[in-house]
Amino acid sequence: MIPVAIIGGGPAGLMAAEQLAQAGIAVAIFDTMPSLGRKLLLAGIGGLNITHSEPAEPFLRRYGDAQAPLAPLIAEFGADALREWVHALGIETFVGSSGRVFPIEMKAAPLLRRWLNRLRGHGVYVHTRHRCVGLVANATQGYTLDFQTADGPRQIEAQAVVLALGGASWSRLGSDGAWQQWLAPLAMQPLRPANCGFHCQHSATTQALAGSPLKNITLRLPWLDEVQRGEAVVTSWGIEGGVIYAHSAMIRARIESHGVADIVLDLLPDQSHASLLARQQRANPKHSLTRQWQGMGLTGVKAALVRDTLARGHWSDAAALISTIKSLTLRLTQARPLDEAISTAGGLCWTELTPTLAAKRYPGVFFAGEMLDWEAPTGGYLLTACFATGRQAGLSALRFLSR
Repeated sequence: MIPVAIIGGGPAGLMAAEQLAQAGIAVAIFDTMPSLGRKLLLAGIGGLNITHSEPAEPFLRRYGDAQAPLAPLIAEFGADALREWVHALGIETFVGSSGRVFPIEMKAAPLLRRWLNRLRGHGVYVHTRHRCVGLVANATQGYTLDFQTADGPRQIEAQAVVLALGGASWSRLGSDGAWQQWLAPLAMQPLRPANCGFHCQHSATTQALAGSPLKNITLRLPWLDEVQRGEAVVTSWGIEGGVIYAHSAMIRARIESHGVADIVLDLLPDQSHASLLARQQRANPKHSLTRQWQGMGLTGVKAALVRDTLARGHWSDAAALISTIKSLTLRLTQARPLDEAISTAGGLCWTELTPTLAAKRYPGVFFAGEMLDWEAPTGGYLLTACFATGRQAGLSALRFLSR
């Protein structure tokens, strides 16, 4: 029987392993994939956003309904502590213009490589290609874990178990949500896509521009009067991108309650309604509409969206045109599939856990990471909570073994 088995080799599982290994506890990590940290590496392709530099109060609000249970964990290991931990790995960080925090090299691979080397130096054992398919309490002490491996079924006994199996997005990287089946006795919220794109109708002309960015726009959720500037991307099936991801929880909830969610875009937020109207009224009527629109900065996919929204007979109507530019409504009808989402909403209910992430029904079992019922926008908030919950689960397992 091993002292601790950690199921899941992502940031939460690795952070739990570190707390235990540093205290001299023998730890074994089991992961479905051929190597650890696959989703962390994916997150770092465009620049690894470790955390965010904004003050604690607005930072915590990003976690919505899960703010209360996460607050004490993030207070103990939040943005500043996480940056210090990264620095201790010999990797410097910087704060970008948006407040997001990145490693100097921007990549995830150097951080993960140094971290795994440090864990191995502490004696952590790693077992890859091990898919956990069950957990049963032993008659005397500890648990028996059932695995499927390339060589067939395997059973491992452990005194304590940390489960950090992730959500159900990007299943090809190992987080497929299959744990819901063998943890069915526990209360869970359905797994749903978070930080995801949404479907809406586009004309063939706009669909031909799929992949085009909508830069420097503002998005408003009229039912909340929530407004934020950012960027998005028009796709063949709808819209996605940073400003959409930041509001995906609210958009998803609106669709669930009302069937659709109407979002309002200001395509030219740096120009007032009055200034645009005056410019259009001064436009040379001999110029084509395309040239007139270009003079306002309305080109490409932005112009295509306006054509989709405004009836052709009103394209030369200055008042109707400017109103559409400043308040273009898109009707979103459904989220993209869960497996395409950046992250997952839903998961194990907090009522199943103590404040220190111990399972109430299974003494010696601890949970961490995205399999818990929380969600957050991109911007470093996802990784911060994964690290913070992983750290707490590891410390709780350490206390359990020391009792």
